[in-house]
Amino acid sequence: MYQKIMVAVDGSETSKQALNEAVRVAALSHGKLHAVYVIDLAAALFPYAGDFDSNVMMDAFRRDGREALEDAEARFAKAGVSGATELVETGHIGEEVAHRLLTCAQRLGADLAVIGTHGRRGVRRAILGSVAERFVRLSECPVLLVRTDDARPNEDTHRASEG
Repeated sequence: MYQKIMVAVDGSETSKQALNEAVRVAALSHGKLHAVYVIDLAAALFPYAGDFDSNVMMDAFRRDGREALEDAEARFAKAGVSGATELVETGHIGEEVAHRLLTCAQRLGADLAVIGTHGRRGVRRAILGSVAERFVRLSECPVLLVRTDDARPNEDTHRASEG
């Protein structure tokens, strides 16, 4: 069974659901969890608008990361599973979050990676990209994708596709 489980966290509801699944798997397999929060340097250094102080931006990203990892530690403790957390940054501006997660999974010798996906489709997916999709394509270990409620088409979209 899975003994070394890496889970990607980013503080979103999607990643919280992925974390919950990872905790369940670890509890069943008596495995050890490793939660990873990746700070994307490109997002910190190239904001979308206006003047900014990159140090203030990086401090905010690190604070958000620490909060997400503290939440992960609390969930580990509540479930009685062993785990560690890690805050990492992309190595350079061109490195993608998925590649950084892959590096972490390889270094840890993870035999399962758990990652949340928003299940975006069409233009939203093309514009926003998908860390989960890129990670799955690159991963050398099994990957458990956890989809959120926003991944399900709403009734209007479903009806329009039927008509």
